[in-house]
Amino acid sequence: MSCDTQQSEKLTDCINQVKAFSLQEFDRQIQSHQLYYHTRDHIAQVQRRSQFIFEVIRSDLTRDEVNQIDRLLDLCVVAHDMVQIFQAQSQPHATRTRSSGVSETATINHLLDYIDSVCSGTFTDVDREIVRAAITATICAYDPEQQAIYQPSLDQPNLPIVARILALADLGALGIDGIEMYNREGSLLFLEENLDVVPLLTTGKIEQLETTDPSLAENIRQRLLKRSRFQVNLAKSRLARFDHEISGFPGNAIEKLCREVFQYLNIETVQEIEKITPISDRASLKELLKFFNFEQYLES
Repeated sequence: MSCDTQQSEKLTDCINQVKAFSLQEFDRQIQSHQLYYHTRDHIAQVQRRSQFIFEVIRSDLTRDEVNQIDRLLDLCVVAHDMVQIFQAQSQPHATRTRSSGVSETATINHLLDYIDSVCSGTFTDVDREIVRAAITATICAYDPEQQAIYQPSLDQPNLPIVARILALADLGALGIDGIEMYNREGSLLFLEENLDVVPLLTTGKIEQLETTDPSLAENIRQRLLKRSRFQVNLAKSRLARFDHEISGFPGNAIEKLCREVFQYLNIETVQEIEKITPISDRASLKELLKFFNFEQYLES
């Protein structure tokens, strides 16, 4: 067996060990933080979307880029949400939040510490920097003008290909999968960020809330309305930013991404989201609950 083959097998074994560790740590986060969106299913969806992007544009990439993706893309996907850190809540009936970059930075540090402890000499400095860049690329910032989130790392012209693919796959539900998946993710995120609403849904008490606790009913209605408006604004933002966000790919790859991968990211899709999403001040609690359809996610 050649030295190159031995080194390749060692790297593969090491990556599999790191992925197993990441999933084990992630499972603890899912349970301890009662996560609904950041789950194994989210990892599976990002794996599917990232591999789809890669396979469509593979022939347009350099050999070094392909090797980089083959080695590190799935590891970065599996590990990118490994640590979840929420801000302390001062009010019992409020949306819980994460500070931009805090969870991702903690994930990077925890992951690289583990890599250094079990894979010393196997991961190169370049590998480590690609992992860091890829997870950093999933950090979202808020654009007050568009009233939506975006990934600032995609503005970097020299972003590693692994990072660019992971970022696009992470926020790619609308463009790659369409409205149903996009709305599904929005509902799961609301549940994850508004845990006080969950028992009201599972017990059915939310249906009588306007009578039993009108103040709380209005509180929840406003949170649901804020989320539904965000859904519309984010869809508009994804479309507006798309050309810029894929500009770092080779020309032939850009055409394929538009035609074959992000086939739903168009003005017709955004208009349909505006049409079906309740965003009026007059939208009732019942109407909003029907739109988000939480029951199907709480039953599974």
